[in-house]
Amino acid sequence: MGDWVIGAFINLFGSIAINFGTNLLKLGHDERERHLMLGEGINRKTILRPIISFQSWRIGILFFAFGNALNFISFGYAAQSLLAALGSVQFVSNIAFAYVVLNKTVTVKVLVATIFIVLGNTFLVAFGNHQSPVYTQDQLAEKYSNITFLFYCLLLMVVVVMHHYVYRRGELLLAIPGKELRRYWKLLLPFSFAVVSGAIGSCSVLFAKSLSNLLRLSMSSSYRLDSWFTYSILLLFLCTAGFWMARLNEGLAQFDAILIVPMFQIVWTFFSICTGFVYFQEYQVLNALRTVMFILGMISVFIGISLLAPDDSKGEVMDSPLSSITSSKVNTDVERLIEDSPSPVKDMKSLARAMATKALAVVVRAKSTCTPLVGMGDARMHASSVLAMPMVS
Repeated sequence: MGDWVIGAFINLFGSIAINFGTNLLKLGHDERERHLMLGEGINRKTILRPIISFQSWRIGILFFAFGNALNFISFGYAAQSLLAALGSVQFVSNIAFAYVVLNKTVTVKVLVATIFIVLGNTFLVAFGNHQSPVYTQDQLAEKYSNITFLFYCLLLMVVVVMHHYVYRRGELLLAIPGKELRRYWKLLLPFSFAVVSGAIGSCSVLFAKSLSNLLRLSMSSSYRLDSWFTYSILLLFLCTAGFWMARLNEGLAQFDAILIVPMFQIVWTFFSICTGFVYFQEYQVLNALRTVMFILGMISVFIGISLLAPDDSKGEVMDSPLSSITSSKVNTDVERLIEDSPSPVKDMKSLARAMATKALAVVVRAKSTCTPLVGMGDARMHASSVLAMPMVS
């Protein structure tokens, strides 16, 4: 049995554990809301118990953390393109757990989407890259300076700048009072937002793969993790992962989940696969047949994900205002920090103070973003968080 099989199974079990934990987190919030409503009906008092006091939430957070640890380990044993595509299995297991744990109804549309995802993953596993060599630090550093990878990064920057410009232009048009936008803007705005988020955020998969490779290298040789290269990759991973989580929460606050959730997952998966193909040169092991089958598998997975978009007609898109509350809270905290910051930079002391204020604003935004997505805040969990959790992980 090859290493890629071990990595695939570890990733599969990790994905299932993540989704089981996610649904237990949602169950804990449902129990807290029922407890709150029961208290209001009996004594007219509103007492909001801490979410950590509910056993289902505590168990859920353990499963969620354990699943993420397994997924991180799996990147050391299998190709990035294979595991990035295999991550869509989380949506399939999410359906099963939502049915068993949350008593959600499974519709024909959901079953069709599941068939597409399972079929696509079968193609991806059968025809994907089955190699996963262990690279040394020098080899990883050399790949980061490879001319092909640098050209890909340049192309990625062009895509980000172009879509960010389109998104900003759409925002300016929306701000004009009385102006009606054309129909295509309703899809172009969230799509541009998702492309910028996924192009940058999916780089965290590459850095996670590099870290997992270094961890596996340290276990099988005398390599020490306390080097400048390891710390640099860790810093880049935290930055890109934090950016992705912040954009994910902001996207849920601005757009309907029926649009933004499948767009996020499709863009995330696409760029994760492309980055792995270019950086690790995984395309070299694929012949014409395997390439065609791999692309067909990706298309099948994307179709399945798009069909899994929540149905707003059944009231499942926005059953609670978590994202709006979170977004407004973040903006309030950041505005307060900006107001307290010194005006023009006159000397090095004021420059340092201004930089510290901006750094604190970033920390506040990251904390306010991560807290409700894991369920530690006072606000209720957004209905689409169960769909968003796989992408956070």
